[in-house]
Amino acid sequence: MFVEVQRTERNGADSRRKRENSANRVKMDILETDAYDKRRRRNMSCALLLSLLPFFLSLALYFYLWTPDSVPSVVSAGVKAAPTLLLAAVVLSWNGGQSVLGVAGGLIFSAVGDCCLVWPELFIHGMGAFAVAHLLYSVTFLSSRYATYSSSSSSLNRFLHLVLVIVGGAFYIYLFPFLQKAPNSDLLTPGVGIYFILITMMAALAVRTRHVATLLGSLIFMVSDASLALQVFKVLPPIEHGQIVVMVTYYLAQLLIAVGDIKAAEDKDDFSKWKRS
Repeated sequence: MFVEVQRTERNGADSRRKRENSANRVKMDILETDAYDKRRRRNMSCALLLSLLPFFLSLALYFYLWTPDSVPSVVSAGVKAAPTLLLAAVVLSWNGGQSVLGVAGGLIFSAVGDCCLVWPELFIHGMGAFAVAHLLYSVTFLSSRYATYSSSSSSLNRFLHLVLVIVGGAFYIYLFPFLQKAPNSDLLTPGVGIYFILITMMAALAVRTRHVATLLGSLIFMVSDASLALQVFKVLPPIEHGQIVVMVTYYLAQLLIAVGDIKAAEDKDDFSKWKRS
């Protein structure tokens, strides 16, 4: 009887040690996985920063030459469009050819719009190119690359959507009398209205993604376009450094949207690997 009790106690002790060893192994695996994930994310951030260096160099060249003050030319159009095209190349290199119908394609159309806006008479053509860019961004924000969130956040999303619609609509109403006075008002008035619908939709879908970079980029894009509209349609008297404000916010918006798309694709891959494991 005493021997059986000792055997039972030893078996119990062995079971506890096995459970403790198993728990320790699980903890070590979690710590190792977390450390690996942090190293991988740090390496990815460094690689992304290196791939963005050509963009930053072309951006510095644009602001150094400051072509908006020069006579419109193919050279000034190329210098203006280069940063956006280089961003498109970065997105393509990270996310592959499918991004041509997404953010990379939107950046390419944005570069076309950049070129058109160098010549004032091509303003409507440039606006059309940017409208296509916003459509491509919107399609991307609806894709499976961006994780969808539970219904608990839907009320906040609806509130933010309502705010964006009200702000976009109020700004267009405020702009309307000035559009009526502009040359080609018969084209500009409905064209700007459609454009504002598209950019507001793009920003609203960016809210859905809940990616900080994507959301900030979309909102800053709206600010940049609003600043441009106030100056182009002479709503305000000439603003000192007004064009610089437009371009700084524009390039910042494009950068954030591009980085947000790369990060979203990376997060999606991580989630897929986690599910398979």
